[in-house]
Amino acid sequence: MPDSIQELTPIKSGFFETLRLMKKSYNNPLEHSQYLQENHGNAVMQKVGKFTFVHLFGADANRLALLNQDQILSNKKAWDRIIGRIFPNGLMLRDGSDHRYHRRIMQAGFKNKAMKVYLDSMAKQAHDSIAEWTSSNKQQLLVYPTFKSLTLELAATIFLGMELGDDAKKISRAFETTVAASMPKIPLAIPGTILWKGIKARNFMCDFFLAQIEAKRAGNGNDMFSILCRAKDEDGNQYTDQEIVDHIIFLMMAAHDTTTSTLTSMTYALAKNPVWQDRLYEEVQSLGVDSLDYDSLDKMIETDLVMKEALRMYPPLSTLPKYSLKAFEFEGFTIPADSMVVTYPIHTHYMESYWDEPTVFDPLRFSEDRAEQKRHPYCWVPFSGGAHMCIGLHFASMQIKLVLFEMLKHYRWSVADGYEMPVQQSPISKPKDDLPIVLEKR
Repeated sequence: MPDSIQELTPIKSGFFETLRLMKKSYNNPLEHSQYLQENHGNAVMQKVGKFTFVHLFGADANRLALLNQDQILSNKKAWDRIIGRIFPNGLMLRDGSDHRYHRRIMQAGFKNKAMKVYLDSMAKQAHDSIAEWTSSNKQQLLVYPTFKSLTLELAATIFLGMELGDDAKKISRAFETTVAASMPKIPLAIPGTILWKGIKARNFMCDFFLAQIEAKRAGNGNDMFSILCRAKDEDGNQYTDQEIVDHIIFLMMAAHDTTTSTLTSMTYALAKNPVWQDRLYEEVQSLGVDSLDYDSLDKMIETDLVMKEALRMYPPLSTLPKYSLKAFEFEGFTIPADSMVVTYPIHTHYMESYWDEPTVFDPLRFSEDRAEQKRHPYCWVPFSGGAHMCIGLHFASMQIKLVLFEMLKHYRWSVADGYEMPVQQSPISKPKDDLPIVLEKR
């Protein structure tokens, strides 16, 4: 080993300090990551019982982890430990050639032709739902649960091809239970626990979906479930029945949770910055359409800027864990094998070396003139990157623009004077108080 390469050693902390740091890592990953980096550098090792955690900071750390050029890191071994009992074998929980094979087949569900059908299917549903948020001229609304309900309804339509009814309601309830159980504080599957309920709910969904696959495969439906049932790669390979079920459950979770988070952050940012709310309303009006169509999506340029800034400030996933399969070098240190290696999008998104005044909401930082995100190709990573770049990012953007289009057409909204949204950053970014806003009809 060259003299310039050092073994990374654990930081020294007593039992109570270790507990404090663990709690901080969950409650406030931004403060936790900033503390570790400022006090210990860009590579920090912690020992927690039998587990070894290595925290890597900066855009170069993101590049190393996301490109994973020498296949030194495993998504599967990391995420299996976190959500594997509830969402096993989802696309994010696969590595290497297995991941590439499953991603190739899944691409069929995210091609332009399919996306246009999804938008047409969602447009009226989103319009009708959002128009009914208030029957008075002025009313308070809790944003997070409202978006959670809406995105779940849209998921039942787009991903499953289900009309709202008893079956869809049962699936929605089961799905909510699985999401709640995906990262339990008490990881025991004993009767009555959240994890036990989540596993039961997942089993119910598996049985329900498995019973529909034969008909979906033989039909010509345009929902994601039907497309995955029929999808084949260039060699004619297709998913097994269980693989279809695993993927559709995981896709619903990923789309539902991250879209709800992003919509909530954008709503808060626009409430706090009414000038930008007015700008987006003018943009929506300038489209000259009553219902958002596929060709208008690229014209929502300022909406896109606001979305990118909200994703910078409130990334749905504040941390990205992986598992080291073998030792590797990072900035002069040897990172050991069999470690949980964690990078922090939220930390990089607030680094002054990449962003001007990073604590300030400023969508124009993403404009062509400034393009701060181009200061390093991995300083803005809300959708992960490399082989594991979010396969649904264009679908998510389309759904977010559709919902904002309808909101801006129908309402203005605001928050109380002096209000600051209390953010829970893990396991997904969300407001602790569900974000109360006041809606006013336009």
